[in-house]
Amino acid sequence: MTFYGGNELAAVYEDALGDGFGLIASNIAEPNTMMGLMEGAARVDSDLLLQLSNGACTFAGNGDPIAGLKAMETYIDLVAAQYDVGVFLNMDHQTDLDRIQQQVELDIPSSIMIDASHEPFEENVERSRRVVEMVEERDADILVEAELGKIKGVEDEIVADEAFYTDPEQAVEFVDRTGCDLLAISVGTQHGVAKGKNLELRPDLAADIRTALHDHGLDVPLVLHGSSGVQPDQLQSMLRRGVCKVNKDTHYQYEYTRTAFDFYRERTDDIVPPDGVDDDRETFFNDVEWAPNKDTFDPRVTGQRIRDRIADVYADLAESAGSAGRSRYV
Repeated sequence: MTFYGGNELAAVYEDALGDGFGLIASNIAEPNTMMGLMEGAARVDSDLLLQLSNGACTFAGNGDPIAGLKAMETYIDLVAAQYDVGVFLNMDHQTDLDRIQQQVELDIPSSIMIDASHEPFEENVERSRRVVEMVEERDADILVEAELGKIKGVEDEIVADEAFYTDPEQAVEFVDRTGCDLLAISVGTQHGVAKGKNLELRPDLAADIRTALHDHGLDVPLVLHGSSGVQPDQLQSMLRRGVCKVNKDTHYQYEYTRTAFDFYRERTDDIVPPDGVDDDRETFFNDVEWAPNKDTFDPRVTGQRIRDRIADVYADLAESAGSAGRSRYV
């Protein structure tokens, strides 16, 4: 096994809680991002947590999310064997309990995030607890992450910024009743239940949630979603307050596309015919005066540049999160 299961991931989180660092949980949908992340993690000796959303699995599986999960598992497993750092896989923002049941039965991921945060509190508890029970019934080596954002007692039809921060005492009740292994909290980042709200980043609230859980014997790692706009000093402030997992997706998507765009923009003449030459793609490879340059348009050329850029981005993030130099496996 070249990427690891829930028990090993739990040990990494235990180290993170004890030493005040976090894992950058990095979303992927195709191989170039994945390989760049692995290279970046290996460069700085950081263990790596990859994430697949349902949309990413559907994309990878040509419309079939379970086929996509199996395909990406094989890809991750084979490529991870080239590196010494620990590699893990989380299923990100899963909402379909039947699909989660399939994932548990396959015993592929290291962890699964059940997202019922948009539901009323009792429904969120019920759905999150059910996923924990699925894992327990199968004795699967999988951690369960759940998310809590709304303050207890706020009516669904009342929209107020305060309703989208996680309440510390409700967090205690939620973790106690669900048995989840990690808790994603809303402390001001713009994601999930907080998306579109005018919220202030609240490291103090993360500390209050951590303290409340600790005082009740519930030392679960906290998770920060929607962190693309969070600055390094803000991130480090969160990590000192019990946040051990920080999700990144949008950042990589932009870097992927921007890297390709800059490369092709600088080499437009290699790809697009000049004025006066018909833009007839069927004739470009005949014996003609102008033809595109294969050294530029070969997808592997820009693909490698994308991998290199993603590696640089991840290495910087791992340094900021404190996971650089802390791999359990190097």
